[in-house]
Amino acid sequence: MKTIQQALLLALSICVSGCSPVAPWQRGTLAKPQMALEPYPLQSTFNAHIYGSREAATGSSAAGGGGCGCY
Repeated sequence: MKTIQQALLLALSICVSGCSPVAPWQRGTLAKPQMALEPYPLQSTFNAHIYGSREAATGSSAAGGGGCGCY
């Protein structure tokens, strides 16, 4: 039982340590395009459209279409 409590405490401390305040002078660094989850959203959308067109099916995208690449 003590091992479970220690593991839980360790996991909780790891999760809490990830939350830290961001200083005003650090926000400029975090706002750079390289720090985004999707640095090039338009290019990624275009590549997903081309992939869906070549596969002749659309997965979870909102646009429906055939194998010709049109909507």
